[in-house]
Amino acid sequence: MPGPAEVAVAGRSPLGAARTAEVVRAVLRGERRSASMSVTFVGRDRMRRLHRRHKGSSSATDVLAFRLPLPGGGLAGDVYVCVWRARRQARAHGVSTREEMLRLVVHGTLHVLGWDHPDDARERSGMWRRQERYVRSLG
Repeated sequence: MPGPAEVAVAGRSPLGAARTAEVVRAVLRGERRSASMSVTFVGRDRMRRLHRRHKGSSSATDVLAFRLPLPGGGLAGDVYVCVWRARRQARAHGVSTREEMLRLVVHGTLHVLGWDHPDDARERSGMWRRQERYVRSLG
């Protein structure tokens, strides 16, 4: 089993920094992986800038994840979660903002670990089913 993960959290979130780090570590343990991770909670404008710069889209997406394989087989990852988008999605899906934030932190962590989904079938993908198992167990 990999050793404990380093997790840095920045920005304000209804989930809280300690709970965010706990969620990332739980996913890493569940996937039997180790990584040095950062999770940053951002607003709509910052997410739009990040999304435009890295993906070519000017929308405020819900989560962006960046994976950086390290020499010797290590892994680092940065996850950015848009608090504004999370609140809107929570209302649209009838869930709490905390639950949606949890979902997005799990989603971003899985992306860093190499999981992916087709854009047009995100909620039917294997990644989504795995994500929702974590959300249920950690919620």
